Amino acid sequence: MSQHRHQSLLKVSSSSLVTTSMEFCPTFKKFKRKDDEFRAFVKRVIMSCFFKIIMISAVGSNAFFTALWTSYDIRYRLFRLLEFSEIFFVSICTSELALKIYVDPTDYWKDGYNMLDVVIIIITFLPYAFRRFLGKQFTYLHVADGMQSLRILKLIRYSQGMRMMITAMRQTVYTVASVLLLLFLLMYIFGILGFCLFGSQDGGDYDNWGNLAVAFFTLFSLATVDGWTDLQKQLDNRDFALSRAFTIIFILLASFIFLNMFVGVMIRHTEDSIKKFERELMLERKMTLMEEKQVILQREQEEVSRLMHMQKNADCKSFSELVENFKKTLRHTDPMVLDDFGTSLPFIDIYFSTLDYQDMTIHKLQELYYEIVHVLGLMLEDLPQKKPQSLEKVDEK
Repeated sequence: MSQHRHQSLLKVSSSSLVTTSMEFCPTFKKFKRKDDEFRAFVKRVIMSCFFKIIMISAVGSNAFFTALWTSYDIRYRLFRLLEFSEIFFVSICTSELALKIYVDPTDYWKDGYNMLDVVIIIITFLPYAFRRFLGKQFTYLHVADGMQSLRILKLIRYSQGMRMMITAMRQTVYTVASVLLLLFLLMYIFGILGFCLFGSQDGGDYDNWGNLAVAFFTLFSLATVDGWTDLQKQLDNRDFALSRAFTIIFILLASFIFLNMFVGVMIRHTEDSIKKFERELMLERKMTLMEEKQVILQREQEEVSRLMHMQKNADCKSFSELVENFKKTLRHTDPMVLDDFGTSLPFIDIYFSTLDYQDMTIHKLQELYYEIVHVLGLMLEDLPQKKPQSLEKVDEK
């Protein structure tokens, strides 16, 4: 009986929670912020060049002081200055985080660079938390101090070139993973083969091929072609017959094929990302021009509407006279975009009348040309005609 009551109570509570949540969701969706003007102002401040310069200066100066912090002598002499730079960096970064979350608290977490900023802020506060709660003798405190070098990654947001390279690297993840997997399989095969051929404890090179882990490290040295001659000399001193063929084949496959394939994939995707970045930059410029054009059009429409309103109150007889008065107020530096203005009925009327005047002028010019040609023809008829020379000789005889 008690169990049945308990289940009924759970059902009632769960149903009440569901109903309250269903009631809360539409009210949350209908919720609108009333600080649009201030939020737009904060957004303009964040997106301004001055704010970006402040952030770049803060990150750069903190990186410089962090480099000075690595010297114990300088740390002792400039302790106050280093402490002030640390406080300045932390305050600037937390203020930036708070302002961006205030502007857009939902879409802020969708940007990867914003998440990088959050991770950097967390890493920045780790040493203080460890010293406060775990003491200065905490084992991994030096690791938290060393991770402060990640602060300089905040410069990636303000550099288009670095963002472009990161985009290219993100696009090459699957291809590079496939190349690295093939290289791992190749090293696995040659590691087992090298252990069997050269890793015996009796007369073998046990230090370089004694087990699979050591063989992997040796093969990595061969793949990077770093000190491979010394490794081959140790095998030659032990008179291994297949050692040179083994080394040459692995270097050809690993270094000349797989590593060059890795470099080629990175170069190709980098070129693709550069082209994509240039296209996006052109689109951004076009959008900026379109926005400027819309502003000019809106301003002209307001001016035309103001003129139309003035026509009703002024003594202008026609719209053409009003336009002539308006032209007198223009300067040679004023931009004019007549896309929407050219579709108005008064403008079309004036344009048709101008075409009629042009037709009349061309017709009068043609009539004048015909009259001139007619007069010239009459003048040629009145001139005395000269006889040909053959007729003159016949008359003389």
